[in-house]
Amino acid sequence: MTDFDARSADLVRRIAAALAAKSARLAVAESCTGGWIAKLLTDQPGSSAWFGYGFVTYSNEAKQALLGVSPETLAAQGAVCTDVAEQMATGARLASAAEIAVAVSGIAGPDGGSADKPVGTVCLAWAGPGVQLVSQQRRFSGDRDAVRRQSVVAALEGVLAQLTAP
Repeated sequence: MTDFDARSADLVRRIAAALAAKSARLAVAESCTGGWIAKLLTDQPGSSAWFGYGFVTYSNEAKQALLGVSPETLAAQGAVCTDVAEQMATGARLASAAEIAVAVSGIAGPDGGSADKPVGTVCLAWAGPGVQLVSQQRRFSGDRDAVRRQSVVAALEGVLAQLTAP
C-alpha cells in the first residue's frame, strides 16, 4: 500500500465517521481529479449512507450545465480560479441537497499551464449550510499523477476540517 493509499483511506474513514455522526451527506464536483475523489469515497463500505452525488465536470460546458457555474466568470477568469471552485461546490451542494460539498478544478499537466497559472495550480472549495464557503488555491509539484493525488488528499483534508471544525 502506498503512502497515498494509506493517507486517503484514513481520511475517507474519518470523513465517513464524521458524516455519520452528523447524519450528513457529502457531494463532490471534480474537474482535474476526474472522479478520483468519488471513487475513493465509494470504496468505503456503507458509503451510500453519506455519499450520493459525484459530478465530473471536466469541460466548461459541464460546469455551467450541471453546477450553474457562471459563463461570465469562466470567460473572465478561466476554469481554474477560486470563484469557479466556489460556484462548483455551491452548485454541487444545491443540486444534491447534501450538507457539504467539495469542488476541485486545476491544471494537472503536462500541458495547459501559463505564466500566471502554471501546471500544478489547483483551486479547491468547500460549501454547505452551517459550513462557511471556503476556498483556496494551491500549487502542487510533480507529474500529472502526482498533482492529481495531492489534489485528492487536499480535497479530503478540507472536507474533514470542515466537518470537525468547532
